[in-house]
Amino acid sequence: MDELTVVDYGMGNLLSVKRALEFSCGRVVVTDSAKGIDDASKLILPGVGAFKEGMAELEKRGLIESIRRFCKENRPFLGICLGMQMMLDMSHEFGVSEGLGVIPGTVLPLPPCSLDGRPNKIPHIGWSSLSKSASVASWRGTILESISPFSSFYFVHSFYAVPVNSGHILAECGYNGHRFAAVIRSGNLYGCQFHPEKSGPDGLSLLKDFISL
Repeated sequence: MDELTVVDYGMGNLLSVKRALEFSCGRVVVTDSAKGIDDASKLILPGVGAFKEGMAELEKRGLIESIRRFCKENRPFLGICLGMQMMLDMSHEFGVSEGLGVIPGTVLPLPPCSLDGRPNKIPHIGWSSLSKSASVASWRGTILESISPFSSFYFVHSFYAVPVNSGHILAECGYNGHRFAAVIRSGNLYGCQFHPEKSGPDGLSLLKDFISL
């Protein structure tokens, strides 16, 4: 059984993520130390809350450089929600804040209005379907290999990731006419804007495919 390391920096749904990973046939270790990250074979960075606070908590625990080093070695990595957003270079949430910079890009607020001018409900909360990005030919060999296009996942967010390279967008989601990155990827580094641990059987299938990387 594969061992998975979940980063504890005080801002993740650790219990839900841990249970979902264990249910998906993974042996889970929770760590709040740089050594625990260095020793990991597969790493999950969950997250709920504000980007700036999340990065501050990682810095306070001395985890930023170990996460960057892990990602530089292209070991399997999964960022969930805030964890995905922190993979990028920076965020414009409550000012400009520096991220981990493992995938080039920035984090922006969801548009306040739909394409026809109606106010959007912010945050975006609920089930939304995924579609394949135009820049990828197939989900084969990725964490979405077992997922059918237009399967729905559970989102809770007010900001979204904008990678510099559209080729890093594996799947997209629509919100009142706007499209945004729902899954990003660079090599073995993945990020999900939604919560797979709260997304039922499809979320568990995604986690199983991550474990299988």
